[in-house]
Amino acid sequence: MWSPGSGLLCSLLAAARPAVRTLASAGLLGSPRGCGARMASCGSEAPARKDGPSACSEAPEEPGRQEEQAPAPAPGGRKKRRGQVGERLVPAPKKRRAGVSFGDQHFAETSYYFEGGLRKVRPYYFDFQTYCKGRWVGRSLLHVYSTEFRAHPLAYYEAAARTGRLRLNEQPVHDLGVILKDNDFLRNTVHRHEPPVTAEPIHLLAENDEVVVVDKPSSMPVHPCGRFRHNTVIFVLGKEHQLKELHPLHRLDRLTSGVLMFAKTAAVSERIHEQVRDRQLEKEYVCRVEGEFPAEEVTCKEPILVVSYKVGLCRVDPRGKSCETVFQRLSYNGHSSVVLCRPLTGRTHQIRVHLQFLGHPIINDPIYNTAAWGPARGRGGHVPKTDDELLRDLLEEHRAKQSLNVLDLFEGDLPPDLKSSSDPVFKQDLKEPPVPTKNPEEPNQAVSIDLDTRELAPEKAADSGLKDKEMDPLCEECRLVRQDPLPQELVMYLHALRYKGPGFEYSSPMPAWAQDDWKED
Repeated sequence: MWSPGSGLLCSLLAAARPAVRTLASAGLLGSPRGCGARMASCGSEAPARKDGPSACSEAPEEPGRQEEQAPAPAPGGRKKRRGQVGERLVPAPKKRRAGVSFGDQHFAETSYYFEGGLRKVRPYYFDFQTYCKGRWVGRSLLHVYSTEFRAHPLAYYEAAARTGRLRLNEQPVHDLGVILKDNDFLRNTVHRHEPPVTAEPIHLLAENDEVVVVDKPSSMPVHPCGRFRHNTVIFVLGKEHQLKELHPLHRLDRLTSGVLMFAKTAAVSERIHEQVRDRQLEKEYVCRVEGEFPAEEVTCKEPILVVSYKVGLCRVDPRGKSCETVFQRLSYNGHSSVVLCRPLTGRTHQIRVHLQFLGHPIINDPIYNTAAWGPARGRGGHVPKTDDELLRDLLEEHRAKQSLNVLDLFEGDLPPDLKSSSDPVFKQDLKEPPVPTKNPEEPNQAVSIDLDTRELAPEKAADSGLKDKEMDPLCEECRLVRQDPLPQELVMYLHALRYKGPGFEYSSPMPAWAQDDWKED
């Protein structure tokens, strides 16, 4: 005999639901309300009860009888989860909307200003949000912040907890010793400073019902990443050109300029990405390289291996992925050559790595034309170093020149022995986080570092006006005086010249450094 809660009965009822609705709508049945309620509780998408073997999520209702097994719903319609006394309950994760674009509320976070040939962003408050990752489960907040979020020293997070800027499941958390669970939601309010980019405007090359095509300036990322958010092509187009909800069709490195395409709809984006997968698109770049490049066409098929995804460091290596680039010299001025590049594959830094291998690196490439590669600077794939040694030497070279920002890095990303010992922010070894010492006069408080920990609630800080947003008592960046880079230091001589596909072709003007009459400094 079938019980009312059997899984087979629920399946049959779910399958019969369309017929029942048809009969009811034709007037051949009475009100379908009761039957519909019963079947709705046995739908195939309903979660199985954890406290019984039934496949039905709830038992059918009976008139005048309230469900006794189900707990009472909490405010807002959710049922309270049963747990042990004193157990910290974790709410179910919120569903994320895929493809949500940036809107006016994001663009209004701060504003731009221009100074010394640079586009700058006024400091602003920003919430870093993330769900607990699998590798964090069972770890303390102290461990996670000290090993995963190294943009700040551990002492900063201790001070931020005291002022209510760290939240766990939307509740202020003051004890960094709390153990994380699956589905925990972390929020950290920070005072954000973005690096400057060149003041060169974004020129619109074309716009129609399907795409927007722009001439991207060097030094500006395509979309928010790392320390960049407002100083990105996506945000500038939204704020200054009212072009929103765009879908990037391809990427350009931050230091690369030139043709950049966006789709206006998801359907157009999918269509062009299908063309990319089928290799129906053609791309042409132009660059200026060291020395006299061969006059004849040169094809390089050396495989490329990614050494560091964080830095974006690659090298020619037999273990790498296959790729192919075709080069043709356009001009030679006695010192450097302008070269046309046609990448037939799309590996990371493919053009730059192949040019380095050929012995003609881009003349101002901050990664592939440096002393870190050794005397040959990577020519012919000759690098007398291991991957770890190469990465370390490259980071040390840029740290010594105070140009880590060119690599989209900051001191917190460096190994402990490469950090500046003169900067109090980085004196702590974050690999082995120290246990906070206790103040005997305040047994529940950790001893504070030399930071102003006045109460500054994030919601009050966000509404306190632009003047208050520009200075923050916990922000170490506010205390530092950094020398601005020169605009020319943010430009690399690599430019996306043309992008062609079935039914379209877009190109941008030759940059000044690729002209025949260009003079080297």
